[in-house]
Amino acid sequence: MDDGVARLSARGLRDALRAGELSARDAVVHFLGEISTRDSHLGAFVTVTAEAALAEASAADDAHAAARRAGDLEALPPLHGMPTAFKDLVDVKGVPTTYGSAAVEPRPAPHDAPIAAALKRAGVISLGKTQVPEFGLTAYSENRVAPPSRNPHAPALSSGGSSGGSAAAVAAGMLPFAPGSDGGGSIRIPAAACGIVGLKPGRGLVPQAESPGDAARLVVSGPLARTAEDAAVLLDALVDGDRHGRHAASYADAIAYDPARLRIGVALASPWDHRYRIQPEPEALAALGAAIARLEAEGHRVGEADVRYDNRYPDAFTAAWTAGAGTLRIAPHREPLLTPLTRAFRRRAQQRSRAKLDECLQFLRGFERDTIAQYARWDVMLMPALAQTARPVGWFSGPEWRTTADDDYARQCEFAPWSSMVNVCGLPAVSVPTAWTELGLPMAVQLVGPMGSEARLLQLARILETPSAGAGPGASQ
Repeated sequence: MDDGVARLSARGLRDALRAGELSARDAVVHFLGEISTRDSHLGAFVTVTAEAALAEASAADDAHAAARRAGDLEALPPLHGMPTAFKDLVDVKGVPTTYGSAAVEPRPAPHDAPIAAALKRAGVISLGKTQVPEFGLTAYSENRVAPPSRNPHAPALSSGGSSGGSAAAVAAGMLPFAPGSDGGGSIRIPAAACGIVGLKPGRGLVPQAESPGDAARLVVSGPLARTAEDAAVLLDALVDGDRHGRHAASYADAIAYDPARLRIGVALASPWDHRYRIQPEPEALAALGAAIARLEAEGHRVGEADVRYDNRYPDAFTAAWTAGAGTLRIAPHREPLLTPLTRAFRRRAQQRSRAKLDECLQFLRGFERDTIAQYARWDVMLMPALAQTARPVGWFSGPEWRTTADDDYARQCEFAPWSSMVNVCGLPAVSVPTAWTELGLPMAVQLVGPMGSEARLLQLARILETPSAGAGPGASQ
């Protein structure tokens, strides 16, 4: 039975659970076994809730039996019995939330966060909480709470961040798919590093709880999956059911169609160019070249896009991105437990005046309008997802005695220079692997579309994805 589950895509598993070919307990037992076998080497999970998951699986199987007796399997929720897990930034009722920080006293959450509640209503069964950076602030998932999240393709390397544990778990076959959140690349960066598909939906598509620390409205939730098709299945459950559900307008249905011939603009310019040394490695350019060749073979017109960014962007984005660190409720005696980067961000945010932050937010609104206008000359924008191959664990923060917070931040911006501006603009974007290095590491591209183009981006991702050269378990149907 385990071999059968491992061979299924997330969509195939969903269909098998719904048809009763597999029980929810079968699925949960399989993935708990994968976690038990693999996670000691990967550090993807902070907490595994095996007992609760098995109890939920039994309840799901009882519900399936009742629906079958009533002759109404359509009454089952769309993701009936599907295992997943949530980032350890997301409250799941009864499970401690650490936020990746040793400065926080982890207590069982009294309620589910909106995304956890929504997916539970859709029928998912949570297997636990996955590793994140402290408060989700960095492009690598390392903290002082638990072992770092490692890359399934090379465990000496990072899985990226901030959805690094979730991406590693999906890539390694410990989960069929997982929800992530993305405020500056936190879905797309780990997806690219781990060789899976990561979609950041456009602002407002997936219902999002208001966050006082996100004044620029950067953060959205979206799917991490081994294929574009599986990402579409999870996206259907994340969006408002009145707009997309089990009908012809669903993303899972739309992905079966090829997109119309498109004008695709290729851009290597980054809004960080004037601040840091942004130089894509040959592997990143090879992934971009593979994507261009494949898109042209499909009949799309691909050309060089002349995009120019305002050089005031780095300071404005950094102020908006780190503003929430200044308002964190941390007991004074626990502040020394914060990582050096968080402490630096927090101190600077507290010293920044509200007027200065408002000035930065106003600039970003103008940056959004200008960038969207430039992108509008093309149907879709194309660029590398990352400038570099996955970095070693510990590489960003380095030895504390010789690596400053600014060094750490600079390395992250040079690693992922094309992600944060998409959040500022609120546009949808997808990261998809298109090439594999000689050492078996995935390299990905990013596609950015106008508002409402999630289906189109997933269609393009389906054309581009290359999971076979180094994919984890379950990559094939």
